[in-house]
Amino acid sequence: MQLKIYNSLSGEKELFKPLKEGYVGMYVCGPTVYSNVHLGNVRTFMSFDFIFRTLKYLGYKVRYVRNITDAGHLTDDGNVDNDRFVKQSRLEKLEPMEIVQKYTVDFHKVLEMFNLQPPTIEPTATGHILEQIQLTEKLIKDGFAYESNGSVYFDVLEYNRRGLNYGELSRRNIEELFANTRDLDGQGEKRNPQDFALWKKASPAHIMRWASPWGNGFPGWHLECTVMSTKYLGEEFDIHGGGMDLKFPHHECEIAQGKAGHGHSPVRYWMHANMLTMNGQRMSKSTGNYILPMQLISGENNFFEKVFSPSVVRFCFMQAHYRSVLDISNEAMLAAEKGFVRLMEAVKVLPTLPISEKSSFDLQTWKKTCEEALTDDFNSPILIAQLFEIVKFINLIKDGKETISATDKEMLIATLNTYVFDVLGLEDNQQNAQNNDKLDGVLQMLINMRLEARANKDWALSDKIRDELKALGIQLKDGKDGTSYSLE
Repeated sequence: MQLKIYNSLSGEKELFKPLKEGYVGMYVCGPTVYSNVHLGNVRTFMSFDFIFRTLKYLGYKVRYVRNITDAGHLTDDGNVDNDRFVKQSRLEKLEPMEIVQKYTVDFHKVLEMFNLQPPTIEPTATGHILEQIQLTEKLIKDGFAYESNGSVYFDVLEYNRRGLNYGELSRRNIEELFANTRDLDGQGEKRNPQDFALWKKASPAHIMRWASPWGNGFPGWHLECTVMSTKYLGEEFDIHGGGMDLKFPHHECEIAQGKAGHGHSPVRYWMHANMLTMNGQRMSKSTGNYILPMQLISGENNFFEKVFSPSVVRFCFMQAHYRSVLDISNEAMLAAEKGFVRLMEAVKVLPTLPISEKSSFDLQTWKKTCEEALTDDFNSPILIAQLFEIVKFINLIKDGKETISATDKEMLIATLNTYVFDVLGLEDNQQNAQNNDKLDGVLQMLINMRLEARANKDWALSDKIRDELKALGIQLKDGKDGTSYSLE
């Protein structure tokens, strides 16, 4: 079947034609590692993990590049005190590169927990400073960039004067664009408010700095991805992905840098994963509607009534198309867990089913429908709906109401396992969640015993329970709403 991909650049589903038949080059913008990866990031990376898995299932040899942004960036006011890495290093009393290492490890740990496959190549921004300087020099030489007070900016108006179109991806009119609020503010250095930084001069207090022809400084965020994607995939490659929030300005700037630097658009198919909300609202630390991935898995939160296994979370995420907004809630997670258990039970019971001379279900048509879902812009919810059609069939065979031949049974076992484990990336780790429920019950019993001891003024027993749990890495926390626990 022919694969169709929704291209954000054209706004249409297009027949996928890779640059080289049988091969796919795919770049996805990775994390800026100055804090814990948040659940919305996980949703984006999980979406592209599913796309990566599907491309391989369809027979493509895929080079998947996902970067690590580990160079300092200023927020929109240009104040060194607001550099994300420097600010976090001061808060945690660590060097900036210690912050990078700490949160890179956290990022990998979280993605491994959700069974995301590692990319083929994972370059870092700090490992490609030379290439970024070289591209900046070329853009200056060709008249697309200019130096100002030790910083270098991309000239957006000059780019448009040459018949190019800054704003083509986000469909914005150049006259309507304002200063880039996520980029490095020029503090009066820019010729035009729309210009964005390729290289930023470092103040004396700025720790993360590198030598350049324009003085000590550090690269612009957009420049990093242009350099790393084209170095490992070529000046033109097949797929560039990321979250919807990166479409403007980040990806818009990448297109401009690629066209100005190499003479043509760098990417054939732009793909964007949509946002994740919780309880119908945008997740935000400021509003308190916010949860980290580990808090969802451990149960240490006030939003969900129980612990959920990573595969249940993944199954919940896969039930929404990558281009759709996904809303999670306690009810949605409970429903996803119920569906996940049904699916895993069907996978387990299938090998034990009796066989007949012929099947009462057209498995070839079913498999074709599954593949149509995968090739229609990676439609995971339709695939899952088809999996539950086969779950019904399996349960009817179990009840003696349907039949399956030996050949079809062998084919179904292989196909179902491929879709569930290889393509959707699920794991049967529900037993771990059940064990966690049992552990939670035991701990609650000990907490109640301690509360009873305290009520009876048996302080020795109360302290013993608290101290022995602490020795096991379980910290009790007494509060006005009762006693809770956390795993150290």
